[in-house]
Order: sequence, then C-alpha cells, then structure tokens
Amino acid sequence: MSFPWLTVLALLPLVGAVLMLVVKGPRAKPLALAFSLATLVLAVVVALQYRPGGGMQFVEQVVWIRPLGAHYALGLDGIGLTLVLLTAVLTPIVMIASWNDAEERKPGETDAPEPGRNKWGPAAFMGLVLCIESFGLFAFTSIDVFLFYLFFEVILIPMYFLIGAFGGSRRSYAAGKFLLFGLFGGFVMLASVIGLYVVSARAGTPSYLLSDLMRLDIPETTGRWLFVGFMVAFAIKAPLVPFHSWMPDAAEQSTPGGAVLLAGVLDKVGTFGMIRFCLYLFPEASRWATPVVLTLATVSIIYGALMAIVSKDLHRLIGWTSISHFGFIVLGIFAFTSQSMVGSTLYMLNHGLSTAALFLAAGFMIKRRNSRQIGDFGGVQKVAPVLTGLLLFAGLSTMALPGLSSFVSEFMVLGGTFSRHPAFASIATVGIVLAALYVLIMYQRTATGPVTEQVREHVTSDLGTRERLALAPLVLLILVLGFFPKPLLGAIEPTVAATMTHVGVSDPAHPVAEEGR
Repeated sequence: MSFPWLTVLALLPLVGAVLMLVVKGPRAKPLALAFSLATLVLAVVVALQYRPGGGMQFVEQVVWIRPLGAHYALGLDGIGLTLVLLTAVLTPIVMIASWNDAEERKPGETDAPEPGRNKWGPAAFMGLVLCIESFGLFAFTSIDVFLFYLFFEVILIPMYFLIGAFGGSRRSYAAGKFLLFGLFGGFVMLASVIGLYVVSARAGTPSYLLSDLMRLDIPETTGRWLFVGFMVAFAIKAPLVPFHSWMPDAAEQSTPGGAVLLAGVLDKVGTFGMIRFCLYLFPEASRWATPVVLTLATVSIIYGALMAIVSKDLHRLIGWTSISHFGFIVLGIFAFTSQSMVGSTLYMLNHGLSTAALFLAAGFMIKRRNSRQIGDFGGVQKVAPVLTGLLLFAGLSTMALPGLSSFVSEFMVLGGTFSRHPAFASIATVGIVLAALYVLIMYQRTATGPVTEQVREHVTSDLGTRERLALAPLVLLILVLGFFPKPLLGAIEPTVAATMTHVGVSDPAHPVAEEGR
C-alpha cells in the first residue's frame, strides 16, 4: 500500500489520548469525541476500499526487531474488518453516553468517590477510552505474532485504570482481579510465543510473521502444547468457563461506557485470536482440541444464562449474559462449518451492538435511581417510557428476537453447529430459552408493576437528547443488520472459506444431497 491506512487508523485515537494529557477543562471531551469520530470516518473509508475475496489487504510490513524475527506488520481480512468497524462505532457512542460519568458526584450518592478519586477527571477518562480503541485496532490488524502479543497485553492497562479509577465501590478489587487474570493469560501465552521463535529458528530464519509461521511444519506434540498456551490466554480474555470469574466483577464495577468497551472490544480480542492464531498456526491441534472446547463453550452458554437469571445487580446480570453469548461465539468457531464460523464472526459484531445498548440503557436507569440493585426498581416504564422501551429493545436484541441483528448470527451458529455436532447444538439451544427468561424477568422486575416510592422519588426524567443520541446509532444498526446483513456476510465469507481450507476441514455433506446422488 502506498498509504499506511491501518497505521493511521490505529494511531489516530492514540494521538488523541496523548493530547488528553495536556488539554484540560471543558475542551477535553469535545476534542476526544472529534478524534473518535475521525477514526470512525477513516474506518468507513477503509471498509469502502476493501475488496471481498481479495485476501489480506492494506498490508504494511517492515522489519522491527531483526534478531527475534519480529515485524511491524498490519493487514486486514473480512474478520478483522468486522471488528475494526465495531471498535470504531462503539468508541464515540461510549463517549457521548459517558459525557458526565467522570464528573464529581455529590456526597452520599451510591458508589460516591473516595477522597482524591476525581483528580483523574474527564480528560483522563476520555484518554483511556481512546487508548483502548487504539490498542484494539492494532490487535485486530496485527499479522505478526509478537506485535499482536504486545497489544494483547498492553490493552489491559487502560482498562484496568478505567475500572479502578472510575468504577463502583468495589472497583479496586474488580480491577485487580481483572488485571491478574489478564496477566496470567499473557504469561501463559508468552511461553507459546517463545516456543514459536524456537520452532521458526530451527527451521532456518526466526520469524513471527503469520504468513511465515503458517508454512512451518510444526511437530504434532509441540503444536498441541503451543496451541494450549494461546488457547488458555484467549479463553481468559473471551471469557470462557472456567476462566470467566473476573468478568461479572469487572462488568458490575465498571461505568456503563467502560463495560461496553470491556465486552465489545477487549473481550473480542480473545475470540478473534482463536481464529487468527489458534486456527491458522495450529490447525491439527485445533481439530484435536475440538471436543473439549465445544464442551466448555456449551457449559458457558448454559451456566452464564443461569447465573444471569439469579443475578440481583443489573450490570452483573449483563456481564453473565456476555459469558453465555461468548459461549455461542466459541461454539461456532470450533464447530468447523462455514455457516457456524461466519455466524460467529457476525455474532461478535452483533453482541457488541446489543450489549452496548443494554449496558447503556441500564446505566441511564441506574444513574436516575442511584442503584444497580434490581430490587430497588419497579414501575419505571410509567415515569420513563422511552428509557424502558429502549431497555426492552436492547434486551430483545440480546435474546436474538427475529428481525433484530443477533437473530441472524445466532441462527447461523446453531444451524452450522447442528450439521456437524447435533448434540452440542441441541444443548446450546436451551440457552435461547434461558435468554428469554433473564431478559423478561429483568424487565418485569425493573420496569413493570406499580411505581415504587423510591422510583417515584429518584426517577424524575426520561432520556435526554444526549442519551437518545448515544443509543440511536445502536438501534439503527441492530435493525438494519437484522434485515440486511449481506454486505458484512460478503466480506466475512471468503475469509472463513480460506480459514476452513487451511485448517483442513470442509462442510459436512447435506443428507438430502447425499440421497440424490
């Protein structure tokens, strides 16, 4: 490429984050929003230039650390493009929705800041959001294992401070637990990263380029051990049961905007890594591990949904739903059918949109009631009908109601999985029923019934203009992609086809087609 599109795209929000160090006061927030919108425009420009079926595009590659074989190498395929667009869309939405989240709260409010907490201020909040966007974009476009590992690790830092500096009353515990789990996964992955260096060096010239590593003939046992190192790290990030326990705490204690970035961007690095690195670098090991991974994915679907049903905290409930939905994503990846893998990639995008709408709508309701406890609500729809209407819309999208975007991806995941693994698909289908339960029970307990005394006292207004502006793009995208997902599917399908070929699997023959032969 004559112009480094991907470098500029990923560096733009980082430049904005650096400016947040020197720009203070009321100018910080508009400036940060301007950088996020500029990044979104550039991401759309890149998407319009992307040619479906053209392989890895916008490739930039220079030697970085020659003795290690590390390169500064970026590239974009259909799966990466989907997540780049998701990241670019969510960031300005988070900023608009969180416009006042870093402002000082009055003494006595729920989760009121401890002395010195507000020294961070709005500029720091916006700077951390921009850092997460930048590091996420680098991760989704890296085609060098060493470069990817760098951003896989460094993205933990701004998220840690976003939880620890701006979160709820147990923010220090949640942020510390999040960081410890993330660092443990990174250390396990580092062992496999070093192992790849050894393997490539023995083959001739050390290299971390994805294209070079894919050509290596890695011994079966070695490949399986290296796969486990990567898979454990990605399962923690995803999060997949039993590596999931940090997620409900982090979601509960995050601000609504922080929770959106956590589930919509940072966690997607895990599922993206499963496709980009586990499947591409270790195809034999990926097939070997399939029964275990499918079992863990199915357990995640059911367990996450059951825990969501019994959750009493709104943010924690949504955190558990994400664990259930990530189970669907991993199920589709390792079912190894074109339909399920395309569905998983689309699921990553749709989950990001639906969960963002759910976190933000719940956050707006929590801010008014000054409580996250479901039992402290009741009858909110009578005093804030637009807010509760959008909460219900987001919930219906989360449970994959036909006509909304999540339905397409969930149907593809289950349909594709059923064609090869009917038992796992049948069990996973129970998650759909459980999703209806946790969404409708949550809505019933918070929005319906008589208006409680506490709600009447605290919830005195419906959504304002800024809040509606934050939710409007999510509603529009959920509706449009529910009826017209073809453009995204057209970009994803060729990449999935190439992945399936490399892994050495093909779609199972259709029974009807077999009978007709």
